[in-house]
This record gives sequence, structure tokens and C-alpha cells, in this order.
Amino acid sequence: MYFLSGWPRRLLCPLRSSERPFLIEPSAQRFYLAVLSETQISIWFSRPSVLIVSYIESGKAAAQFGFYQQVEWKPDDSMIAVTAANGYVLLFDIIGGSDEKNLYEPVYPKGARVKVTPGYKEEQCAPALTLEMKKPIDLEAPISCLQTLQEDLLVATADGYLHTLHWDSVRNGRRAVNLCTIPFSLDLQSSRGGPCLDLDGVYIRDMEYCATLDGYAVVFDDGRLGFITPTSNRLATDQLQGVWAADVSDGTCVAVNNKYRLMAFGCASGAVLVYMIDSSTGSMQLSHKLELTPKHYPDMWNKTGSVKMLRWSPDCSVVMVTWDCGGLSLWSVFGAHLICTLGEDFSCHSDGTKKEPLKISSMSWGVEGYHLWVIASTDTAPDPDEKLQQTGILQFQFIKSALTVNPCTSNQEQVLLHGEDRLYLTCGDPTQAHSVSEKSSSRDSGSPVPRPSASAPLSQGLSTLLGHKHWQVVQIHSTYLETNWPIRFAAIDWSGQCVAIAGRRGFAHYSLYTRKWKLFGNVTQEQNMTVTGGLTWWEDFVVLACYNFIDRQEELRFYVRTSNLDNVFASVTKLQSDTLLLNVFRDVVILFRADCSICLYSIERRHDSPSPSVSVELLQEVSMSRYIPHPALVVSVTLTSVRTETGITLKAPQQACSAESILLNLAGQLIMLQRDRSGPQVREKDTPANQTKLLPFCPPVVLAQCVENVWTTCRSNRKKRHLMEALWLSCGEAGMKVWLPLFPRDHRKPHSFLSRRIMLPFLINIYPLTVLFEDALILGASNETVLFDGTGSSSLEALFPFCTVERTSQIYLHHILRQLLVRNLGEQALMLAQSCASLPYFPHVLELMVHVVLEEEATSREPIPDPLLPTVAKFVTEFPLFLQTIVHCARKTEYALWNYLFAAVGNPKDLFEECLMAQDLDTAASYLIILQNMEVPAVSRQHATLLFNTALEQGKWDLCRHMIRFLKAIGSGENETPPSTPTTQEQSSTGGFEFFRNRSISLSQSADSIAGGKFNLQKTLSVPSGPSSKGWCKDTDSAENLYIDMMLWRHARHLLEQVRLRDLGCFSAQLGFELIGWLCRERTRVARIDDFVTALKCLHKDFLWPFPVIPACSINSPLKNGRCRPVLSPRLLKSQSADSLLNSDMDTTANHSWLDSLGAVSKELDSASSHGGPQTQEAFLSPLINKGEECSIGSATDLTETSSMVDGDWMMVDENVSTLSLSQSELEHISMELANKGPHKSQVQLRYLLHVFMEAGCLEWCVVIGLILRDAAVIKQVVGFLDSPEVPAETVQSIRAGLKAVDLWASSDCLGYKPFLNLIGPQLLKLLEVPVEQVQAESFQLTGTSKLSDPPLLLPRAEELTAAHPLPSDGPTGASARPLDDTPPQPEEQEPLEEGSYDCTLS
Repeated sequence: MYFLSGWPRRLLCPLRSSERPFLIEPSAQRFYLAVLSETQISIWFSRPSVLIVSYIESGKAAAQFGFYQQVEWKPDDSMIAVTAANGYVLLFDIIGGSDEKNLYEPVYPKGARVKVTPGYKEEQCAPALTLEMKKPIDLEAPISCLQTLQEDLLVATADGYLHTLHWDSVRNGRRAVNLCTIPFSLDLQSSRGGPCLDLDGVYIRDMEYCATLDGYAVVFDDGRLGFITPTSNRLATDQLQGVWAADVSDGTCVAVNNKYRLMAFGCASGAVLVYMIDSSTGSMQLSHKLELTPKHYPDMWNKTGSVKMLRWSPDCSVVMVTWDCGGLSLWSVFGAHLICTLGEDFSCHSDGTKKEPLKISSMSWGVEGYHLWVIASTDTAPDPDEKLQQTGILQFQFIKSALTVNPCTSNQEQVLLHGEDRLYLTCGDPTQAHSVSEKSSSRDSGSPVPRPSASAPLSQGLSTLLGHKHWQVVQIHSTYLETNWPIRFAAIDWSGQCVAIAGRRGFAHYSLYTRKWKLFGNVTQEQNMTVTGGLTWWEDFVVLACYNFIDRQEELRFYVRTSNLDNVFASVTKLQSDTLLLNVFRDVVILFRADCSICLYSIERRHDSPSPSVSVELLQEVSMSRYIPHPALVVSVTLTSVRTETGITLKAPQQACSAESILLNLAGQLIMLQRDRSGPQVREKDTPANQTKLLPFCPPVVLAQCVENVWTTCRSNRKKRHLMEALWLSCGEAGMKVWLPLFPRDHRKPHSFLSRRIMLPFLINIYPLTVLFEDALILGASNETVLFDGTGSSSLEALFPFCTVERTSQIYLHHILRQLLVRNLGEQALMLAQSCASLPYFPHVLELMVHVVLEEEATSREPIPDPLLPTVAKFVTEFPLFLQTIVHCARKTEYALWNYLFAAVGNPKDLFEECLMAQDLDTAASYLIILQNMEVPAVSRQHATLLFNTALEQGKWDLCRHMIRFLKAIGSGENETPPSTPTTQEQSSTGGFEFFRNRSISLSQSADSIAGGKFNLQKTLSVPSGPSSKGWCKDTDSAENLYIDMMLWRHARHLLEQVRLRDLGCFSAQLGFELIGWLCRERTRVARIDDFVTALKCLHKDFLWPFPVIPACSINSPLKNGRCRPVLSPRLLKSQSADSLLNSDMDTTANHSWLDSLGAVSKELDSASSHGGPQTQEAFLSPLINKGEECSIGSATDLTETSSMVDGDWMMVDENVSTLSLSQSELEHISMELANKGPHKSQVQLRYLLHVFMEAGCLEWCVVIGLILRDAAVIKQVVGFLDSPEVPAETVQSIRAGLKAVDLWASSDCLGYKPFLNLIGPQLLKLLEVPVEQVQAESFQLTGTSKLSDPPLLLPRAEELTAAHPLPSDGPTGASARPLDDTPPQPEEQEPLEEGSYDCTLS
């Protein structure tokens, strides 16, 4: 409503004086302000804020009259009355200077285009005034207060008399009334009892006249409150009567609100009591109370002292209060608290020390409420040495909502605030809105701004606005502002892209598309009109009710946005009477006029005229003079389709969307006039178009009291009828109310006893400024403060924080659903909730509803006879989010309330099982935490095991890690804390893992990427041993760790049995599972293969590896018998790091057990590990195989399409031929080999698994992986190891039988494998025929030869490169000691592994 902005200004008085001002009083129009000190009266001008004239009383006169006390203006600003201490009333004439003489005039720079208009002097200059005292009037008693009436001045004296003086000070015009003769009672019906004798010796301390109540609100010196009404126009003793306010005796001051007919009385307790007059009995009834609450102001709520002063804003929408202790507080008309300077940043310095609140002796609102002028009081006596000083007036700046003066903006779903010289808008990106509107404008008869339709995508656009808190600030055009200050009205169109403003004369509008203002080109046209009834938008027209000064005529005008601003392009309709308010509903304009009548006009776009224009036709006139006592009491007028009966019961359903009802806010009372459908209904198609007669309106019905704002929409949405056809009311401290339609379900006949609509109240935390109907949101604004460390303690920056306005929003749906459930309207609540289930914050709505009801009922001290929580729980179960809602709510509430919650919603064990059945594991994990707190450890462990197994099966690795931690916490008695991580790892339990811990396997990305010199980061793949696995190793004796290990082993066994190697690798990498150690133990059990062909097929499917196909030319291929071998170019050799070459002879061991030799060979086969930093480029080579031995192109680096076979990096060289000559068939063969490869990622993963199975000695799996990779070297080496005495005979038999089965299957079903099986034919023959001793000798010879003969061949190159790639100081940087966070490749995620190069073994 009203919001503070920035820091206050300090206006210094140019005249030095020893007296301090103590009172400020504005003139009727607030352009002038009178400032009073003991012997001096000064008059200030509002814009510019300057002192115009100051009158200083002479010493002799001051001794006669006494010090000045109070001041009052004549309504036409021509005179001023001042009361003095000795009982004198001093009247001053205010005499203006001549036309040519001004105190301040604007100076324009040279060449500036000055618009000189007939009245420009008065508009832009500060006038020169003089004060002249007339004859003083002596009332012979101290004066307590005075109040102006049109031509009279009412003065109350301390001897209990009320004096009426004429402003022209004619002596015989004075009359006096003794208070004791006025009859007082509690209501006017019983006030005929006679004069009130207990007023003897009592006088009026403060009073104010209320024009709309025609009476005086008075505060007596004994603290009693009253209201005095004249029974006739003359103020005589026998024609006055009064009513008391019951049981109040501490009143201090009063202020009346003419628009809402309210009287606000300040009390010594610090509260403000707001009274209204009961229209039937005439008694004073308490409407509401304004007071600080201990909840929000615990330090100050009872220490404010008595209320010092109250001031209503010029538009009567807010009241400012100050107390004896100081401080300012702002409330809306019906008690919504907006601002208080006694708390938060206003009361503290940035270091936390308390500030003294600002004590105020007087305050006054400026023009249109943009400023609050404040005179601060100082307790310290003035320093006698420094007699003359400049006194200061503080000027607080405010921003206010456009709703305060132009309530027709309430049908737009936008927030618009305006300050003195700028506008604040809540709209999103204008380019987006522009593109949307341009698309739809082509279908809307050329109008640039589309009309709101039922299908308008407004809701989505508005949803995007809620995330940010920024405003679009539009500076008002300075040319318009300097001539027409102050801005009185502002309006925004429905799209939030066009704004119109109206000041003292004329109007202007602004487009966010173009970022430009449009002003009248002809200034005379601008100055010849003033907007009286407000302005609004219809399509792309500005609609305004204005007064034409030339024709002296009230007019309704339409100006199109796209044309120049000129009367030539305006559509003008003459009106009979002054317009006070206007509004637009679809294609109807509704006007409220000064004669208390309502006019409806239809508007239609004309297509026959060259420029866009509107035809206007009077539809209906409705006289309201019987119901409205004073036209100024009407706050807003709205046309709406809302009515008491729903569309189903209408006899003419086609009228459902037409304008049905008129809503009037009459001084806070919401009155509704509906169309009278009691007569015979004529169908529209039966009557000619020109004879349609609108139905009359029924007598008015009061819908609600204490209403500040009303929101309704002209759009419709069949899916959200509850929200779109509802009526939203803002009711001050009572929060909001919604008048909700109730629909029968499935078009059944409604119950006769069921009301068609229901009024539901609910409290909100923000001040509502607009309602987003489809988004189920309320938008508002609030003041935010920023502390600033000022230079001195007396500077304004140090005294006050910097104030900004922040956008706020609030969900209200849970309030409405709850209210419906309380009233046993669960079916309506369900329909409403289902219509909103697609909103992004709907889960939060359900959670809030459960939470609020739970907090209220579970913490209640008295037993609740009819608890709501079971109903709410049953309601929430209707939605799929039920399980999440309950558990999120439980985890956000304290443990003490859980029993009450789960007594209503069900046993958490059952809910946990429901989550598992629904495969919602994350929610189940949340329930586990609930179970851990509510059940014994055995139950939690049982449920945790269930969840852990399910998470393992589904591959939810993060959840698995949490479950491991959780299970250990249960076992060790900890509560959800991770186990401690030991610093050393015991190697005894690794089971064959020691070798692999310091190794990594790295496979190259592609040949050309290395040879081309691209920068390849090394990617180290290893089995991680994370913190958790370290913990297990330390606590192997712990039953809890054994329990977890058993589950992990069982899962690994399950994966291996189902031939899910990819999942097994992922499981091992993610959870730090010691796969090699486990496989060593399971080598003769689950790690066996029963059916090689099935295993091979499963691997093809699991790793997306294509089955090989035979090329057409394979019979004549030179590669057929493996006679060619790949040789690496020198450039590729140079990129090999030294340590990777030296590793091979470092690891030579004397022990020739088969497992050790297997480790050594697999190390050479799969490449030595390099631990250099990421800057090293690596190519891993296996030693060149001796002459006459076969090699396979299938195991070479994955060649991509971009790599070249003839660029010198790779050469296919026959052992006897040194030149390169490739035929067409050879190229086809190579391309076929590439086509038979699987994805690069799968190759990396298979190499990784091959390495693992080699380490663990699972030779059967090595054979299967060797087959799918078609790597002859792997098969050869496995066959070589089969005759070791340590290899069980079953393994040898299994491999023999398996390879035979694969050969048979390949011959019949997959001929693509035949070339490779032919290639490894010698190994197969060896396996089937060769004696055991020969094979064993050869296997050891192979190991020895490769170990001892290869490094010398390559060592010289390695020594050359040692300087460039030094060996790292710490060995296993990238190996298995890597923590869990540094995740190895994750096969389940199909993302490219870009971290490094995967260097493939070249065999």
C-alpha cells in the first residue's frame, strides 16, 4: 500500500532562530504548510520545498497574546488562524504577490524549448506571499483546540465552551455552547434524556470534523471519547447531541477518515482505537484496534508511551501514528501493519547497539501522500551560547500502490507502484511479452496488444516473474512532470507492457516495448483537460474520464496507444455528471458519478474509420442514491460475472460469461447488485439484435465488511473454475477472504440445502497487491532496510536505514483447502486441489497444510473435540505425492509431534513398505530415519537391509553409500554419523589386491589424437578403495561390517551368476567393493562359467558390442593368417613416458608361482601404469612379439574414421616387405574390422574387467573377454597358464569344452568369429593336444623372454625422455588408493568420458 523509500531529506530553514518549531499543518490542497514556533509562523511551499514567508511577532505583542499554540487553515487557503496562550485567536490574511512577481522561477538552459502555457507561472513557480494580521479575538479562556468549517471556525476553550467564529472576524458572528448542556448517551435512540451533568468542569482536549458523518469526533480532558452531531445546520445548544464510547477513559488525540467514516482515537496505553458509527442505533462501535504486538516487537510493544499524534493519508488508505517515546508506525485503513521504526534496522546500529527512537512533535502528509513532513522534538534545552541556529524539517519519501487512488487496476494481474517521479512495475522480460503479443496480434484485427482471452497464456508468463525480486523502474518524463506534478493516477495494461499516468492536467503513457514516453504534441490540449474519475486500459486504448475546461463538460475519452497523442485520434463521449470512478469489464465501461448513479457503456472497436477508434453506446443507468449517503464514500466500483448462483442453475446458460453483477465498496462495506432474473427469461435467439434489453438489477446485498481491495477477473479457465470465478477481498488485519463458488460434482443436481458460494477467511503474511488467479498466488510488496555506517552519529544515514521495496509472493491454496475440510466440504476441496495439481509448488501446498494442522493440534493445551488432522491425512492420500508429503512434513517437525502425526496417517513401517513397492527409494530412505528414531535398532536394521538390497538391485549408488553408513551407525550406536576413516590400510585382508593397488590400466582414445600431438589428459582407471572400504578393513572383526560385507558379496554373486559384468564393474567402482579379493575367493565357485556361448552373447548385449561379420574378400586377405603386424611410428614412440617403460623390469620377481607370472604378463599385456601428472601424453606399448608369432589387428587401438592409415602413424608391414602397398580388398578388410568394434567406452570397460579377472586368476572369464575383444594374445597367454599345477583340472576342462562350444556355435550361427578362431587355431590345438611339460616350459619361457628382452630394446628412447617426464615422487597417486569422491568411469551413465585418453594395449 504505502512503502518508505530511501533516506529522509532534511530541509533547513534559511532563517536562523533561537526558537524551535513544534507544529506543522498543511493547507486543504497540501500545497502549503504552516510551521509554528513560539512567536513565529512560517509558510513553506511543497514543490520546490522552500520557505516562502515568515511572520515574527513583536516582543510587546507576544507579551500580550502569549506564545503561539495551534494553527488552522481556511479551506480556500486565503486565511490562517493561530491560537495564542492567553486565550486569543489571531487571524492572518494571506496576500499573494502581483502576477509578475514570484519568489522562485525556473531557469531554463539556452536553446531549451520552453512550453509557455496560460497557467505555467502558477505551476512551476513558488509564489511570493505576505502575511497580514487582522484584529485579534479574545475568548478570555485558554484555548484547547480549534477546527475549521467552511466559513466558520470552531474553538474549544478550557472553561468547557465551544465557540463558533466567522473567518471574517465579525464580532456579532460569535456564538458559544456550554458542553454541560449537550445531551450525551451510549446511543442516539436514548439520548433524549436531557443534558449530561457529569461534564461539569470538563473541556475538549482534541476534536476533528468528519464531513461524511456530519459530526465531531472529540476527546475530553478526562480521557473519554465522544461524537457530537448537530441535528440541524446551525450549531446551537438545543440542536446538538452526543454519544459516548463505552469503557474508555485514556484518550489522547483523534483523527477522522472521511472516505471510510472511521474515527481513530489515540490512547495513553499506546493503542489506537478505531470506531465507526452504527447506522441503525447511532452508537459508537469499535471497528478494530491498532497496536504493536509482543510477537513482532518484544522490546517495545508496552513501552511506547501514549499516542502523541495520528495522521490519515490524503487518500484515506493509511494512518501514521507516533508515540511519546518516538517512532513512526503505519497501518492500513483496516489495521494491516505496514511499517514501524521501533524495531529491526530502525532501532539498531550496524554493530548491534540500540538507537534512540526519533521523537516527533508534529507531522503532516504532503501532496498525494508522496511525503511525510516531520518536525522532530528535542528534549535538550537550547545552548545559551549558540542562540541562533537553523532548524530542520525531515521529509520522508513514500511509494504507494496504484490501487489507493485508481482501484480499477485491481482487475490486472500486475503490481504497479508509483512514487513522486517514478513507477515501479513487476513485469518480466519485455522482449518475450512483445513476441507473444505480436504473434497473437495478427489474429486480433490489427491491434498491437492482444485482448485477454480464455486461452491467453498469461499464467505461464506470470509464473516466470515470481523468481526474482527486482522491479522495472520507469522514470516519469521530466517535461510532463514539471508542468503537471503531482502524479494522481497510474494504470497498467493486462500484459504489463504499457503504463499510463495522469497528473494535475492531461496524461501521458509509456511502452516497455519501445522504452519511450508519449506526450501531447499540443500542450494546449494537455492543459485543457484534467482526469477526474481515473484511467485504465482497454485493448490498446487508454480509457479516461476527464473534465474539459474549454467546453466545461465531463467527458469519457479513448486514446489509441499506437497513434500520436492528440485529440484528433480520440473517441469522445459527453457525460451528464461528474465522474468519480470508472472501470472496464470485457467490452463494458462502468462509471460511478457524483449524483450516486452508475452508468454502463458498451465499447466496440470501429473498423470503418481510417485510424483505430471506438464506438461507445449507453447500455444502462442505475440510480444508487437510496443506498449511498455520500458519493465520496464509494471506494471502488467493479463489474463482474460473479453471482450467487452457479452457471448450472442459470436458466439461460449462454449469459454465464456476461456482466452479471455490480460490486461497490461503500466505505469498506462490499455491496453486490445482481441482475434480476425473477421475471420471464427470453432466449437471445428469439429476439432481434436491436431489441435486446438488459435486465434490471436487484436491491443490493452486503457481502463483507472491512474491505480494502477487491479482485476479480474477466478471463475464464474451465480447468480452474473455482479460482477463476472466485472473488478475492483484502480485509486489513483480518487477512483475506475469498468468496468461492461450490460446484456439484459430475454435473449432478446440487443439494437444495447447499449454498452456491461460501466466504472463507484466511490470514496472510504480506500485504496483498494483486492476485494471480490461475497460479494460486498473491503478489505483494514489503519494505526492506539496509544499514549504513554513517560518518557522524547525527547524520540521517546513521539515524535511519536505507529503505527499499521488495516484491513478495505467498501461496494461499492450503488455507482454502483447510477451510473447506473444516466445513465438511471435502469433495469441493478435492476438486479444487485436483485442478491445481499441475502447479510446481503443489507438493509444498499439501505439506504446508499437514504441517500447520499438526502444529496447531499437537501443541494444543486443551483436548480437541473434533481433530482435523485425520481428515487432512485422508485428503492427502488422494494424491500420488502422499508418501513424500508425510515424510517431508515429519522431518521438518520436531520429534515430539511424530507420534501424533503417525497416529493419524498410519504406521511408518507400512508407509516405508509402500515406498518400496512403488520403487520410490529416496522417500523410503527418509522413512528409515523416522523408523530409526521411533523403533528399536533391530527393526531399523531389518528395513535398512530391505532398502539396501533394493538400492543395490536398481543401481542407486549414492543411496547405497548412505545405507552402508546408516547400517554401520546403527551397529556402532552412532546416530547418522559417518564412521571414522583410519589413516593406514591393512594389506592382509586385500586378497591379491596389493598388486592392483599400485597399477592402473589406460587405453588410448585413438591413434591420430596422439600422433597428431593433441593434448590428452591421462585417465586412470582403478578399483577405488574409498573411506568406507578402509573402514571395513579396519573393523573386519565387527559383526556389523561382516553383515554389510555379506550383503555386498551376495549382490556381487547375484550379478556374476546373471552374467551382468557391466553392473558388476559399476558396483565395484561406485561402492569401493574389493572385486579382485572377492573373485580370488570365488574363483572355483561362482566365478566359473557353465555356458561359454551364453556368456559371450550376454556380453555382446550388455556392452552393445556388435557380432563380427565376414568381409567378402577375407579369403584373399594378406591379413588372413596374421602375417602382418602393426608397427608404431617413431613419433608415437617418443610420446611414451619413461616410468611406464621402466616398470616392466622393476617388477621382476624371483618367485615364479603362476599367479605372479600371470600378474607380470597381464601388466605387460594391459600396459604399465603411469603416475605422471595430467600434462604427460602417453602411449602404452606391449613388447614386440618374436618373429613368426601371430598378432591380431582386433586388439589394436580403436581407429576412428578420422585417423589415416597412410599418414605415417600406423603402417601395416609384411615381415619381408618394407614398402607400403594396400589393395582395395585390404582397405575393405580394415574398414570391416572397424565396423566390428563396439563403442569406445565399452572397450575401456572390457579392458578394465579383463585386467580385474586376470588379477584374480578367473581364466574362464579372461577367455570370454578375449574372444569378444578378439585379442589373440589374451587367449594365447591364458592357454599358456592352463598347465600350471595350481590351475584346477576343472578349469582346464571347462575352457576346453567352452572353446569347442564357441567353435561349434560360430560355425552354425556366427561365421564372423571364424577368422579369429582360425587365428587362434594353434592355441586351440596346443590346448587339446600338446603334452603338459611342453606347454608349461613354453609358458615360463614366454614370461622370461618378454620380461628380460623387451626393455633393453626401448630403453635408450626412455632415457632421452626422462628429463621431460620425470618419475613422480609418490607412486600410487591415481591408483586404488583414490578416495570415493574421485569416481571412476560409470558405465550406467551414457556420458562421454572426456577426462583423459584411454591408451589401448598394442599386442
